[in-house]
Parts: sequence; C-alpha cells; structure tokens
Amino acid sequence: MKLKAPIFATLAAGAILATSAVAETELTVYTAVEAEDLARYAETFNASHPDIKINWVRDSTGIVTAKLLAERDNPQADVVWGLAATSLLLLKSEGMLEGYAPVGVEKLDAKFVDGDNPPAWVGMDAWVASVCYNTVEAEKAGLKPPTSWKDLTDPMYAGHLIMPNPNSSGTGFLDVSSWLQMFGEEGGWAYMDALHENIARYTHSGSKPCKLAAAGEIPIGISFAFRGAKSKAAGAPLEIIVPSEGVGWDMEATAIVAGTANLEAAKTLVDFTVTLEANEMYNTGYAVVAMPGVAKPVEHFPEGLLDAMIDNDFEFAANNRAAILSEWQSRYDGKSDPK
Repeated sequence: MKLKAPIFATLAAGAILATSAVAETELTVYTAVEAEDLARYAETFNASHPDIKINWVRDSTGIVTAKLLAERDNPQADVVWGLAATSLLLLKSEGMLEGYAPVGVEKLDAKFVDGDNPPAWVGMDAWVASVCYNTVEAEKAGLKPPTSWKDLTDPMYAGHLIMPNPNSSGTGFLDVSSWLQMFGEEGGWAYMDALHENIARYTHSGSKPCKLAAAGEIPIGISFAFRGAKSKAAGAPLEIIVPSEGVGWDMEATAIVAGTANLEAAKTLVDFTVTLEANEMYNTGYAVVAMPGVAKPVEHFPEGLLDAMIDNDFEFAANNRAAILSEWQSRYDGKSDPK
C-alpha cells in the first residue's frame, strides 16, 4: 500500500490541476443583448457551469456585426450569443460559423433554427417593431396618433419622430428591410425619403427611441414592442402602436465562431442557450421565445402584434444588407447622432 501512495498522490494532484484548468476556461462572447441583461445571463449560465467564465463584448447589432467581419481572418470571439439572425446569416455566408446542433435543439420552433444540418445558428427570441407614442407630449404638440407607417410621413409629425440608424441598430435594420419588403424597392425608398423629412434624429440604439419617448423627450419613437411595454409598465404615458401595414421583426440568435480554440466550452454554452431555463430567462426581456409554450403574457404588449409580423425574408435582408445600409447612409446619415 505504501508503494501505491505516491501514485494516488500523483492522481490527486493531476485531478486538482485538471479542475484548475477547467476553472480557467474563458469564453469571449460577442453580443447585442441589452447591457442591463448581461449579468443575469452570465449568472444563470454559471449556476450550472461555474467552470466557464464569460467575457462579454457588447455593442449594438451593426457594430458587433462589423467587428466580426473585420476580424474574419483573425477571430477574437468564441461565441456570438444574442445577435440578429440576419447578421448571423451574413456571417454564415462568409464561412465564419461552426455548425453545431445543440442538445435539445429539436424542442425549438423550427423557424428559430438554421436549416442546415448541423445548423450554423440557433434562435433565442424575437423582437418586433412598433411605434412608441407619448400621449402627453403628443397632445402638447397637437398631434394625432398614427395608425400606419405611411401616416408618419404626414407633415404634422415633422421634428417629432426618432428612429434607429440601421447601420448600428438591428431594430433600425429590420425597419428598413421590412419597408423594402412591404412597399417594394422603389416604394420603400420613396417612403423613407418622406419619413426622413419628419425625423428629428437617428439614434444608434434600437431601444433608445422608445426610452426617449417614454421620458417625454420626443413624442414618437420607432422602436420595438417589448421596450414600449416595459416603459409603460414603469408608468410612462405610452401608447404602443402596431402599424396597419404590418411590422418587421428579427430574432436574436447564437452561434459558435469558426476556429475557436475553446470549442468544447463553446458547445457547452450553446447547449445551455436552447434549454428551458434559458428560454424562461429570455422571456423576462422578450415576449416571443424559441421554445413553444414557454412565453408568458407580457403586460401592455399590444394586441394583434404577433399577427402583424410580416413574412420576413431573412435571406433577402442578409444578402442585401451591405447595399441597403450603404444606400441608407448616403441618403439619411446627416441626421444621425454622433458616435
């Protein structure tokens, strides 16, 4: 027995070293998830996986997408957790994503899963466009509530509208790409020309127009519905309007960056992102989540919104993203907030 003691000691030391090595696993995770939610996401994941540390790199959708493309030949991220599916489709077309079917992916709504086998990305939740209308400020300005997107081109709204810049905001991009789908290319740009006349400024955040409307800094903010519901629940005098032509939407999704040196840890994280626990976590910030039957009713979420979601052509949005953004910038960027 004495002869075996050093062996056991060596095995124990090896186990300690192995545990230490696992504990030191760090993942660089790029995300466009609202900053206020990141600590909660990491805490929920680490409750079951304390051996993996998440190092967040957070910015708006357009900036994260541009950063990933710029790093194509020298990737810095291991995982993308919470970026627009249209952005991930673009990264997929560039060969930048590692295909992986996370454990339990078959439990998700099929429209939240990339069609390849294995999928290049997996959806988490969806956010849907809407108009945040401050009833108090609008009344002061003598405005009437719009009922459609085209109503917003009425001269009475001049200087009373804010919307996100699509080059930096995923919400801004889903607005622009949906208008091009709803009104056609020529009609879409003609609509945006008219809308631009009424825009006070373009923000670099999709939630900010609604936050500004909620704070009374502007009567009308083009944003997304859940942000409006959240602000209204906090007491803001908002009406959340669903335009009659339909509303654009996109989904947040997750993917492994091709070439990661931490593939097993990345797979562990992506496995977690499709669990019931993760979907329940998403539902605290989004009304529509990938796993059927999970989403609970959201206070002040506008009636008819889900039925108003257009049949979004994600391939169109992804394949034409660069051209759309370039055209938008050449026409309207003069009213954008400074970066």
